[in-house]
Amino acid sequence: MDSAPSYRGHRYPVEVISHCVWRSFRFPLSFREVEELMLERGVSVSCETVRRWCLKFGQVYASGLRRRRPRPGDAWHPDEVFIKLNGEQKYLWRAVDQDGMVLDILVQSRRDTAAARRFFRALLTRTGEVPRVIVTDRLRSYGTAHRELMPSVEHRSHKGLNNRAENSHQPTRQRERAMKGFRNVGAAQRFLAAFSGISPHFRPRRHLMTGTQHRAEMTVRFAVWEQVTGVAGGPAAA
Repeated sequence: MDSAPSYRGHRYPVEVISHCVWRSFRFPLSFREVEELMLERGVSVSCETVRRWCLKFGQVYASGLRRRRPRPGDAWHPDEVFIKLNGEQKYLWRAVDQDGMVLDILVQSRRDTAAARRFFRALLTRTGEVPRVIVTDRLRSYGTAHRELMPSVEHRSHKGLNNRAENSHQPTRQRERAMKGFRNVGAAQRFLAAFSGISPHFRPRRHLMTGTQHRAEMTVRFAVWEQVTGVAGGPAAA
């Protein structure tokens, strides 16, 4: 079992820190809105403190959740969408498997062959797996990168086949609007890397479950969250 993060030096208990980070990544809330919600619960914490907690612990929590995920499926769906960073157009590359599990994300300035090649390399390194098939839209850069890096993998290219990847961008769009955009590539990459690990953990495929099944699944997922953050059996922060 992985060890819980260290909260040494923090005057707030782990329960408060992990709850603020959960709210920030699970719902399209600003840091000021999280501050207000915590105040209603009798906890006085500034929006800047919440921002620092998300920056420090977001990726740590996301990595802990990823280590507990099942192996990815063998059908990968890469896709890319543009995002605005200080008024400049950049591209968010994302890949999901056939079950909608996010495999990796990468913010880049271009959507050319070099960008596709860089994303595929990162994807193979992150997962440690090679898929049976990749499904993309008709962007030519995918074909070139595929032939260079995964020549033995089947490649299906058709706009209508990649709705699964396109749908996975929707929570990011919601968050982008709530945050009024991202400041730069580094900030966007850091936030979205943590976001793609935390938010999907609390988004099971609700449409395939009954109410009872959904509540049972969420109970399990909250228990995993408590293990990852150190709430379950972990000492309070100093």
